[in-house]
Amino acid sequence: MDADTVRLRIRSAPSAAAAPAGIDRLLDWAPGRREATIEFTTGFFTDWTPTTIGIELLRFAAGVYCGDRTVPREPQIDGWTRTLHVDVPASDPGAWEQAEWAGTLGFLTGDRWHIRPRRTRRIISEPAGLDVDAVSLFSGGLDSLCGVIDLLEEDPERRLLLVGHHEGGQASTAQRDLHAALVDVYGQRVQLRRLFCRPAPPDETQTQPLPTERERTTRSRSLLFITAALAAASAAGPDVPVYVPENGWIGLNVPLTRARTGSASTRTTHPHFVALLTGSCRALGLSNPIINPYRLQTKGEMLAACRNPRLLAKLAPSSVSCAHPETPRWRDRKQGNCGYCLPCLVRRAALRRIRRDLPDQYAWDALSDAGLLDPAERTGADLRAIVHGVSPHRDELAIMRNAPLPVGEHQDHLQLWLRGAAEIREWLGGSTGKLAQLTTTVWRNR
Repeated sequence: MDADTVRLRIRSAPSAAAAPAGIDRLLDWAPGRREATIEFTTGFFTDWTPTTIGIELLRFAAGVYCGDRTVPREPQIDGWTRTLHVDVPASDPGAWEQAEWAGTLGFLTGDRWHIRPRRTRRIISEPAGLDVDAVSLFSGGLDSLCGVIDLLEEDPERRLLLVGHHEGGQASTAQRDLHAALVDVYGQRVQLRRLFCRPAPPDETQTQPLPTERERTTRSRSLLFITAALAAASAAGPDVPVYVPENGWIGLNVPLTRARTGSASTRTTHPHFVALLTGSCRALGLSNPIINPYRLQTKGEMLAACRNPRLLAKLAPSSVSCAHPETPRWRDRKQGNCGYCLPCLVRRAALRRIRRDLPDQYAWDALSDAGLLDPAERTGADLRAIVHGVSPHRDELAIMRNAPLPVGEHQDHLQLWLRGAAEIREWLGGSTGKLAQLTTTVWRNR
């Protein structure tokens, strides 16, 4: 095994026993207990009991996420790719060996994963699910808001469980506020379960506390988020679907520049990742479908087709799509959507399509704030990248080389990308000053 491999061991319950020799991170799962190194809220399980495979899968994802957050990328040779060995407790090791999690995780995070299941005692429990017809991810962002509205409007009898993950901050507030507003309209048809999970801070009761250094990238968060929804859905029934509402343009994960190839951008809803994750889960015996209704729509298209446009327009300002919503407070500006990260830029272009692009809802106005493109500042990195990335002269083949696509759907995804790029170019057409000069220069040059 590679000498630089970081060895993670997930344990199904804390114990005083020391970790086996060579284990670098001991990930103890025990929601609500100080001894745990995986901090996980007990409230997430209120009123329901997961299936055996549901809890094993969620424990695995929580361990992967917490391990991921404690292994920095910067020391790696390429500044990104790590080698991670995960020792996983499993009641059926053979099924886990067939699930090919190394490939699924590798595509998601861009790391080299080695998964070794070890037999553990099977937990005998009677699964009891929430009284719901479907589960939907609910980040507090604009896409998930639109998706929930559509699901509730599409079927007036549908009972929907929203699953959100948070570690505090603006996203957490948005989830609570938007859910309260949805309850005012749809009543108890829409429920919310919020998951708080992170590497636990050191405690004297822990067998082997985790390092305090944290990796800022959170690519494995997607796995935690989706498996939490799958655990709840599987307890409600084997056919209860999990919806992952995100526009297909951002889901394609097409690099805007050469420096952003592969997993340097999120792959949460890339068609290939959804296929890999579905295959891994089915190998374990979990059959709940994972569905993204907007996989072939741009963000603007999904907003324009919303089944309750008035409600969407009313609640959109309370949603948070930002990659770093707390950043503005360090510049004495309003927290929320910063206005200059990639998600904020795509959001504004989409809202322009439905005539709801309001610059005063962002800490910075990317179209007119000349300071964002100051070479001495990092704030303009995404803005410069998106100008180059949506150029009308971009090589179409390069767009499709980033990752495999479903057989027979290459042309559909190419057209999706082109429509999304045009949507952003139309919004950027309203820029002034330095940004207007940059777009003119880049888009005129072949």
